Amino acid sequence: PKDLRVDIYHASGAGGQNVNKVATAVRIVHLPTNIKVEMQEERTQQKNREKAMKIIRARVADHFAQIAQDEQDAERKSTIGTGDRSERIRTYNFPQNRVTDHRIGLTLQKLDTILSGKLDEVVDALVLYDQTQKLEELNK
Repeated sequence: PKDLRVDIYHASGAGGQNVNKVATAVRIVHLPTNIKVEMQEERTQQKNREKAMKIIRARVADHFAQIAQDEQDAERKSTIGTGDRSERIRTYNFPQNRVTDHRIGLTLQKLDTILSGKLDEVVDALVLYDQTQKLEELNK
C-alpha cells in the first residue's frame, strides 16, 4: 500500500448520468516498478478498486518472479557455460612451451614450470578475474 498510488477519476464511455456524475474509475500505480492498472468496467468505485488491486498484485508478482528467473538463468548459464564440447578452458602447447587459459585470456610461456606444479600465476590470475566479475555484478 505505501508503494501504491491510487487515482480516482470519472470514467469515460457509455453509462449515462452515473459515468458523468460519479468518480468510479480507478488507476493504481506501483511506484517502484511503475506498473499501472486502470479499471472502469464496474459501476462502483469499490468494485473497480478491488479488480484493479487483484490485477496489479498479479502483475507485480509476475514482474518480480521474472526478475528472479532471469537472475537464476544467468547464474546457471555462467555455471555451465554453453555446454558446447568445443568450449575450452586451458590449452597446453608443448612445442612452444606455452599455456593459455581461454576463460581469462592469460598466456604464459612457462609450460614446464606449470607442469611441475607451480600454478601460482594461473591461480592468482583466476582469483583476480573472479573478484573483478563479482565487483562488476555488485556495481550493477
